[in-house]
Amino acid sequence: MSLFQHVALLVGLVMAAGFLSLTEIAFAGARKIKLKLLAEAGDERALKVMALQEQSAEFFAASQIGLNAISILGGILGEGALRPFFIEWISAFYAGPALDEIGFALSFLFVTVLFILFADLMPKRLAMLAPERIAVAVIGPVQLFIRVCKPLAWALNLVANLIFRIFKVDTRREDSITFDEISAAVEAGAQAGVLQKQEQHFIENVFELESRSVASAMTTRDNIVYFNLNESEEAIRSKLASHSKFPVCDGVIDRVIGYVDTRDMLVRLLNKGSLSQLNDSSIRTVLIIPDTLTLSELLDKFRATKETFAVVINEYALVMGVITLSDIMLTVMGSWGSPLDQDEQIMQREDGSWLIDGMTPIGDVKRTIGLESLPEEENYETAAGFMMYMLRKVPKRTDSVEYQGLKFEVLDVDHYRIDQILVRLLKPGDGA
Repeated sequence: MSLFQHVALLVGLVMAAGFLSLTEIAFAGARKIKLKLLAEAGDERALKVMALQEQSAEFFAASQIGLNAISILGGILGEGALRPFFIEWISAFYAGPALDEIGFALSFLFVTVLFILFADLMPKRLAMLAPERIAVAVIGPVQLFIRVCKPLAWALNLVANLIFRIFKVDTRREDSITFDEISAAVEAGAQAGVLQKQEQHFIENVFELESRSVASAMTTRDNIVYFNLNESEEAIRSKLASHSKFPVCDGVIDRVIGYVDTRDMLVRLLNKGSLSQLNDSSIRTVLIIPDTLTLSELLDKFRATKETFAVVINEYALVMGVITLSDIMLTVMGSWGSPLDQDEQIMQREDGSWLIDGMTPIGDVKRTIGLESLPEEENYETAAGFMMYMLRKVPKRTDSVEYQGLKFEVLDVDHYRIDQILVRLLKPGDGA
């Protein structure tokens, strides 16, 4: 064959190898979620791509057979065709004893660079730009190629599976998606401008419901406004404006017998009835839940019971707080669902430090000061809980904790309750 024919055949081999490299990366990088969307849009080829991913061993075996065969053939063909050309070209200005070796080296280098650039590097980079679209586009030729290589691919996979079994390697593909992966995708969407920052926080908060306990969102025991069975009408009227639902207790807060809704009380007022007589007709059955429940579990209970209000008790049957469906929604909505509360709980000062209310949920603290995590977060729910856990005692003013270049200092304590915490960046030379 002439030099032109050799080069044309070499170019054809490079294009074939490039096609196999392109498809290999496209099928490996194609995301199942996007393929499902394409399938739902009516593209049946996406289903074939997903089926191929499930049985990827045959494809990769066939791909490697093709790539290695082409590379070897390309090397032989390229060296045989280009070596005389390079020798003839060099002999014009060099006629030494190493002429043959130089011709071989140049032909080898040329073929290697040609395959690396056009059969490997560029196709793979192109495949990563849109793996799903490319995989769907080439699925037909790929399936045909797999059928051609199937006998040899079957033999190779048999040997590979035997080796994997000997070394106890699990080759099953894991398609489950973790919260960290979803969070990373949401963050990437926010950085790209697809999602707003508020929407990013909203989505992240929804997934946090599975890990956050009811204690992180409830109204604590000290802040509960409740009615006694023998409450006077004047006292009831003075409390009505503060909340929409009130526990009803028999003497003490730990003896809850139900709750009343302000709408029922309003109906009684409109009917010119007395508010002082809390009886079975006005008292509703209250949902009692343990403080070990997560917010996600509480949502399930609200859905099952058709209730939106619950009393939280601990293992000793003492009331720890109350929680409503609105409290959970505010937790999900985050800072943009309740901007006034957020401003009151966390305030950044002019010097860059933060004043944080002790009852601020630990998730809001991390988001505000830019921390990915805090030590053993499962043991506390609030900023005050973090300080108590880290100090291993009931804190007093000026007690402090240092973590990841930040100093957390107790500013105010009210009867053992941490009211305010100062958080500031540690400067070089600052001590504990």
